[in-house]
Amino acid sequence: MKTARQNMLRRAQRVRRRLKKHANGRPRLSVFRSDKNISVQIIDDATGVTITSASTLEDKKTKGSDVAAAQRIGKLIAERAKKAKVGDVVFDRGAYLYHGRVKALAESAREAGLKF
Repeated sequence: MKTARQNMLRRAQRVRRRLKKHANGRPRLSVFRSDKNISVQIIDDATGVTITSASTLEDKKTKGSDVAAAQRIGKLIAERAKKAKVGDVVFDRGAYLYHGRVKALAESAREAGLKF
């Protein structure tokens, strides 16, 4: 019997495997969600380098575990991606459902100009 952590890693690997087939050289926008924070990074899988990242840990004054925080991080990562001259990415939700904070982050990143 597998643990919950092993099942989560298996789901994340399944999502990433499908993304890499359709990425066509585009960087990956990877999301990590914990109970208290949310963080996101844009990764170039060809070289294995993180291009840019953003997290709710950068702003200690506000709560990092709500939809509003995810929207702020989505806008922030889109701005940083523009500075790094990245326009198109593939969205890697990992093992998380496209719902709630993950969905809010993705929609705000799209509104701020990131294409995926």
